[in-house]
Amino acid sequence: MTETRNDRTSGIWTLRPLPEMDEAQFRQWQELLEDRTGITLKAERRSFLQTNLGIRMREIGCDTYQAYYEKVVSGPGAIVEWATLVDRLTVQETRFFRDPDAYRLVSDYIMTRPREQLSRQPIEAWSVGCSTGEEPYTLAMLLDQSMRQLELKSLFGVTGSDISKPALEKAQRGLYGARKLVSTDADTRDQYFQASGGNEWEIDPALRQRVCFTQLNVLDLEQAPMHGMNIIFCQNLLIYFRQWRRREIVKRLTERLAPGGLLVLGQGELTDWHHPSLQRVPSDSVLAWIKRQTDEE
Repeated sequence: MTETRNDRTSGIWTLRPLPEMDEAQFRQWQELLEDRTGITLKAERRSFLQTNLGIRMREIGCDTYQAYYEKVVSGPGAIVEWATLVDRLTVQETRFFRDPDAYRLVSDYIMTRPREQLSRQPIEAWSVGCSTGEEPYTLAMLLDQSMRQLELKSLFGVTGSDISKPALEKAQRGLYGARKLVSTDADTRDQYFQASGGNEWEIDPALRQRVCFTQLNVLDLEQAPMHGMNIIFCQNLLIYFRQWRRREIVKRLTERLAPGGLLVLGQGELTDWHHPSLQRVPSDSVLAWIKRQTDEE
């Protein structure tokens, strides 16, 4: 792994090697990341960690992994630096309408709810690990479209939560490049986005008002203020955790689901798991459950 620098004496661009991360250093960072976020970094991800640490170390002029570790753990501004690093290590590539089958299930769920319930009680949806906001905004579009088809007033709200503050700040701005909309059909784009300069698209203000964002570490779900959610959408998040922690996270999410509510996970993220208050949705393409009306938790 190398970085480019300008040799001032010769005017020639040369390569300066960055430090290699040994096994002990990797384990130290592994333990810190898992202890604070629950995220498990497997051995084959060492180069990913080394690359991202190296970039940040260059930015702030830090020469060794140990020095940077001490800065993150106990140095001046450690809290801010840790937040910056977490953002680098956790924000993943996403887009609107990323999983068509899962979103189709959400639409079907709304369309089959009792009309009298939908007409008097707002639908509350929660996107867990929402990154830069594509998922919660997609849920808001689906809910709005479904209520319009049912000719009912759009009574709903969507909450997006994530550990990364910079990601949430971008989500709140609601401004996205065109490639984030590659899975969005033209009619939906024209209805819920406004063209902006530089080949960017802005979420329509009326829809943006339906979505709020909050910083939340999934290890702290017991303190989460969300309760009685009708839809909880949690995809491409659990893959970063150990199996026992995945089960614990989903158990906590189940506690915050309203009777009759829908819980959607990513395919393959949870195996051989059962909960007495959940009924599996029969589907070969989506991993989802409905919470039983008679809760025995």
